Formats: sequence, structure tokens, C-alpha cells
Amino acid sequence: MQKRTDNFSKFAEKKKGAAIKEAYRQEKRKNKADARAAGEEMRARKKAKARGEEYIDPKKIAAPPRESAHTKSAPSDKPTSRAGRPVSAAKGPGRPAAAGSVKPAAGSYKAFKNEKGGSQFNKAGKPAKATYPGNPMDADKKDATTRESLIPLNKYVAHSGVCGRREAAELVKEGKVTVNGDKIFEPGYKVSQADKILVKGKPIFLQRNSVYILLNKPKDYLTTASDPQGRKTVLDLIKGATPERVYPVGRLDRNTTGVLLLTNDGELAQKLTHPSFEVKKIYEVTLDKPVTKKDLDSIVSGITLEDGFVAADSVGYADSKSKNVVGIEIHSGRNRIVRRIFEHLGYDVKALDRVMFANLTKKNVERSKWRFLNDKEVRLLKFMNKSFLRKNKSEVNA
Repeated sequence: MQKRTDNFSKFAEKKKGAAIKEAYRQEKRKNKADARAAGEEMRARKKAKARGEEYIDPKKIAAPPRESAHTKSAPSDKPTSRAGRPVSAAKGPGRPAAAGSVKPAAGSYKAFKNEKGGSQFNKAGKPAKATYPGNPMDADKKDATTRESLIPLNKYVAHSGVCGRREAAELVKEGKVTVNGDKIFEPGYKVSQADKILVKGKPIFLQRNSVYILLNKPKDYLTTASDPQGRKTVLDLIKGATPERVYPVGRLDRNTTGVLLLTNDGELAQKLTHPSFEVKKIYEVTLDKPVTKKDLDSIVSGITLEDGFVAADSVGYADSKSKNVVGIEIHSGRNRIVRRIFEHLGYDVKALDRVMFANLTKKNVERSKWRFLNDKEVRLLKFMNKSFLRKNKSEVNA
């Protein structure tokens, strides 16, 4: 038969849309089934390990050959039932394991009981206690205790502050969540706080009763938990806000005002203050005299202070009518760094107000007032959103 090469034959032989969709559905079902099977096998392995048993993969157990109608089985000495079926052996330690089951590992308590034939009897005829070395408690009790502390993976991701439950389920299905190094595709897969869980390569941790407070700090308050001299601290401004013990993230000078975060989340606080993350901070600086364009250029290109070189990410006039007020963006967390930059250039700082820290601003928060962060703000902080991190060095130097 001559092969057709006209355009119509190409169109006619092309797969129809319905066929393509059906093939896609079948592939999706297969992937889900494979992921479900992998999850079940992993759970079975963990359960066997917790009980001190050796896992036997049911796929590797050869099924007995089925008798055909043309072949007859050889006579057996085993007792048979009325229906002619062989009677199973009495329950005991020596019975063979069923396909897909697990057998006790050598040295485990269950193996010890099987070898001894169950409980032994003392002289009075009562069951004697096992003399297994170590703790003879059945591992099933430990396993039950462990199960109580397990929660679904999507719930764990959501409670760590990454996203909501539905979004967490989608992240799991897309293979963006790993548990102890393995990709998990089942949102209901059970995990505990002992597991190492990564979302998009970043570790997450279950947070309980975490508190995040944004304060618009006024003057004359110390950024510390307590003061031996009895001076006012920022904690005095949030009294009664929470029963949890919270601490300020980073420091603001006594006379510096503006955005300040207080939390009991030590891991997040460490990230926000660590120099390697280069978290963005923006200040509004009021000076005693107009700042020259030359000095603004020097601040961006960098100056050398007594503790080393420092350069702002950007700087400019905050008010077109007055050159005494300047906005400066900087990622350095060195002590009194903004004041020292302008003092080095011969200016006297009259007022210093932090208007942004990471993605947090003092919008709708009056001076001396505070509010709790919402879920979205917490998620952005935890995942170190790029919008409030310093630009890549290549972009800065370009």
C-alpha cells in the first residue's frame, strides 16, 4: 500500500484532543498510584523498624504455582477439611509468615518470645515473666505513642507558617516537599517534629504559640527586655499583649524611632539579624543642614569608618523642597551605622526614623502603638522573600 504524504493524511492520522486528554488522565492516575504505593511501602518499612522487625517486600515473595485442570497434585500427608482443603498448622511460634508480612528481626523481643514458645510457666503453674535482656515492653505500645504525635504533612507545612492547608497540599503533590531526604507526594503522609522537612529546599519547623508583634517605637525607650537602671523599655509598651515572652529583633537606639519587630521565634530572629541574609532597612534621616549631592554619592560608593568600609544600597532626598531630610536604604546591621555615616561626613543627626524593616512598615500603626503580624507577613518573613532582601551583588555593581 502506497504511503500517503498529503496534508489531509497528516491531519487524519493526528491524535484527537479527546485521545490526548485520556492519555494524560491515564498517566496522571498511574503517577498517583505509584506515589501511593511508594508511600505505603515507606510506612510499612518505618513500622517494621519501630517494632524491631525485618520488612519483607511482598513483591519479592514468589507466589506458589497454580494447579491447572490437567495436573493433579501429589497426595499429601497433611490433614484436610471436609471441603478437601488442607488444614492450616496450629497457631504457634513455628508457623510460616504470610506473604507481605514481616518477620521478627534476630535479637528482638518478638523473636525471643517465638523462640521460647510464648510465656513460660513457673512451679505454681502460672505464666512466668519473660527474661528477655533489656526492656521487655512490646514495641507496639511505643508505636502507638509515636502515632499520637504524628500529623499529616500538609498540616505540618501549614502550621510552620509557609502557607495555608490547601496550598500546602499542592506543594506536596508537586513534589516540592521532602521528608528526611525523600520526596513525598501524599499530603496525608504522617510526620513528626523529629523528621527533617524541607519545602523548596528550605527547612521548616513546627511553630506552637509563636507571636509576632510590630511596634512603632517612640523616643526614650530602650530596645531591650529589661534595664538594670529601671529605664523604660519597648516591652513596657506591649504589656498585656501576650502571655508569651517576646524579645526585640535587632536594636534601635534610644532616640531612634520607627519599625521594630518583637517575637518568641528565635530561629526567625536569628535569620533577620544575620549579616549573610542582608535584610533591607530603610531610614528617614533629618539633619542639621542640607546634604550635598557629593556626599550622597560618597555614601553610595562607600566610606571607611573606624570599624571598616560601609556603603549604602541607595540614598536620596526624601523631600524635594528640603535637602535636610534624606532617605537611606542599607543592609548593614552594625551599631549606630546610619548616625555614624552622616557624622563622619560632618552632619548632626536631629532625628532618625526607621520606616521599613524587611517587608514591615509602620503604616496604620501610630507612634507607641503596636499590632500583631498577619499570616501573609509571617510567611514572607519566614521564607526571606526577595522583595526585602538586598539585590544580588552583580545587580548592585551593574
